Amino acid sequence: MLFDENISKLYDMNEIVFTKDQLINLEFSLEKEILETSLSGAYACTTLALCNTRKYHGLFIAQQPQLDNEYHVLLSSLDETIIQNDFQFRLALHRYPNDTYFPKGHKYLESFELIKLPKWTYRLADIIITKELVFSQNNQRLFIKYKAKECEKKFKLQLNPLLAFRQRHTLSKVNSNIDTSFEEIENGISIRLYKEYDKLSLQFSENVRYIHSPDWYHNFEYTKEAERGYDSHEDLMMPGYFEAELGKGDELYFTASINEIDPKQIKEVFKKEKKQREKLDSFEAILRRAAKMFFVEKGDNVNILAGYPWFGRWSRDTFISLPGLCIGLNDMGLFKKALDTLISDMKGGLFPNLGFSGDCAYNSADAPMWFFWALQQYTDKIGDKKKVWKEYKWVMEKILNSYRYSEMDNIKMLENGLIYSGENAKSLTWMDAIVDGNPITQRKGMCVEINALWYNAIMFSLELAKEAKDKGFTKEWKDLAETIPENFKKTFWSKVFGYLADFVDGYNFDFSVRPNMIIATSLKYNCVSEKIRRLIIERVKKELLTPYGLRTLSPTHPEYKDRYFGSQEQRDRAYHQGTVWTWLLGHFVEGYLKIYGKDGLELANKIYKGFENEIMDYGIAQVAEVFDGNSPYKQGGSIAQAWSVAELIRIKYLIDSYQT
Repeated sequence: MLFDENISKLYDMNEIVFTKDQLINLEFSLEKEILETSLSGAYACTTLALCNTRKYHGLFIAQQPQLDNEYHVLLSSLDETIIQNDFQFRLALHRYPNDTYFPKGHKYLESFELIKLPKWTYRLADIIITKELVFSQNNQRLFIKYKAKECEKKFKLQLNPLLAFRQRHTLSKVNSNIDTSFEEIENGISIRLYKEYDKLSLQFSENVRYIHSPDWYHNFEYTKEAERGYDSHEDLMMPGYFEAELGKGDELYFTASINEIDPKQIKEVFKKEKKQREKLDSFEAILRRAAKMFFVEKGDNVNILAGYPWFGRWSRDTFISLPGLCIGLNDMGLFKKALDTLISDMKGGLFPNLGFSGDCAYNSADAPMWFFWALQQYTDKIGDKKKVWKEYKWVMEKILNSYRYSEMDNIKMLENGLIYSGENAKSLTWMDAIVDGNPITQRKGMCVEINALWYNAIMFSLELAKEAKDKGFTKEWKDLAETIPENFKKTFWSKVFGYLADFVDGYNFDFSVRPNMIIATSLKYNCVSEKIRRLIIERVKKELLTPYGLRTLSPTHPEYKDRYFGSQEQRDRAYHQGTVWTWLLGHFVEGYLKIYGKDGLELANKIYKGFENEIMDYGIAQVAEVFDGNSPYKQGGSIAQAWSVAELIRIKYLIDSYQT
């Protein structure tokens, strides 16, 4: 069955609300993660029960460019204790070795809701207190609002910050050489454990008492890291604690940043940020919120983070994600800035596969082809071909020439006009998992999606050149373009199998049923006939389509892996050997609708609406990177993946275009 009929609708998509019974059940609440981000790049990520289960979790995670181009966990958590009549109610939740949880503050949780902002409600004795979290979009600043909704008499709120000051891929350990000194600032303190770091400013909207008592807290255990085969224990520094007194109706605002703020502004900025957030009363609104989280904007530079909580910028992911994300946000300005940012980091005809300026890896044979696809979508949206050609002709020619005239290592055009890429022990396509120095899916040779994209890139360039009356470019590329469809068919098509080879290297034809051939059905300029595209789509539908994406390998293949779990090696061996990827659905739906038109809308709508449940699991109000290959299709990988969100948005855009 393509769609498991036993997957029932568990949630009302008019609201994102979790109840006390769900929150106190740690098997439930620790498997669901929340994310809040800033356009400036900082973010918070933790579980629904506010217990960190990954080294990537924390309340204030920000870049430290003076150290590297990575993100660093500065504030791991902020532990709250309510004191009334000399009795302490500890609201925090941490895990330690031997399956030990302390304190067990989750038992006081009444509800969690995400209407505009993440909001937790606690009930203890006669006290009801709420906690809301938001990031400023214009700078790296976290805000937390506490409000005493109910209480018979005033109580004391004690806040203990736990500091990490380490890169997000590492863990903090006891270190006697840290700097535990602090500087008093208005309504708070600033502190940094290591001199290379920015100072972390912790401030409040009211004058609070700070008691400095630095101490190490030991052996926090991160279960998700243990599952992944990594070191899973961390020591955190508690520099001291803050105290404030609250009565019924009182509010206290906390902020963490690498810059100080005038405390008088804290409340107003929080209210402004909340007001600007869209109410999440529909699936489309949730996807718009999700889309915005992947952008990092600094001046004219705009980058897309491929996923949270551990990915950085990947050019391939950026180009595949940009159309959907920007359609969702209705912002072609962001689209252009992101394109231009990556263009500024080009090297020869290649874009950086991953990393930022000065720290990039150029090892992607397909990313430049996805650039053409993204630019094609951008051109369709702005509707000005002459303008695009005038501005981007030099980039397009540079890339095309570098492929045609073999100006790049391990990537070249053969005499038949097709692109050959790769070498032994290297992976240059999106199926790039490597174990012990050996690619799991080598794909050295002529890859089906790269060559489909190559033809589309040339034809799109010719389309713009024709509009701009650029006869020189047309003359140079027209004859080559005319030869590619026939040679593509000769190389990849098998009448016996009834579908396309995944890659061809000399006399080695790999006819494993993989999803890469679906790209040949979705592009504006196709190398194969409608009859062949129909056969490809039906094969993919039969063997690869699941409710949440396309399998990366047919279950009939002996190397098929149905689960994505375990150690790094286990996950890498399954990553492209059966694991389901959501982003591929965009190209499946586009190819499907091109063949079946309005008759294909029923399936397209079923695919799209099927995700309304999934955004309530794993990453709340987000879409996971991957899913298991077999039912129940458990989510895996990053909790929020840019191209997963983007292609869902684009599927809705395609559906709407066929319905009008």
